[in-house]
Amino acid sequence: MNTKTPPNPYLTQEVMTASPEKLVFMMYDKAIGSLKEAVRAIEDNDIERRWKSNKKAFEIISHMWQTLDMENGGEISQNLDKLFSYILNRLPNVDFNNDPQPAIDAIKLLEPLHASWKQLSMEAAKGKATPAPQGQSQSQAYNQTSKSDSQEETKPSSDLLEGTVSVSA
Repeated sequence: MNTKTPPNPYLTQEVMTASPEKLVFMMYDKAIGSLKEAVRAIEDNDIERRWKSNKKAFEIISHMWQTLDMENGGEISQNLDKLFSYILNRLPNVDFNNDPQPAIDAIKLLEPLHASWKQLSMEAAKGKATPAPQGQSQSQAYNQTSKSDSQEETKPSSDLLEGTVSVSA
């Protein structure tokens, strides 16, 4: 029996047509939302919900970390690499110790980036209505660089972003 929730067709469409800025914003939005849910689950002593929420945040941050363009992203990619590595090394303590502090710390580190990408997303929506080039990473979106065809990446799946809040400009 398949217990997995079917993909949300509206979210799938939103992901496939989103600008690079909006995709990055959506990733930060969902990661922060999942971390907040993990903290609430600890307060409610709901171990399963804590684990699922922390796992979702870990998956999203891992995806953002793995898709950094270290060759073209310069200092920004290097700093994000260190930040994501730090967060990913701390998040397992949420589950191992039933400790909300690593999630709270991660939220504090991610919120300024989330706010910046929200602003960029809204500005991009006002200035252009073109979808993201296939495979553009967050450091590329920030630097407006592009990869060669031999370094193709894929957009995040809508499963990763399930439950993300949409931004309208």
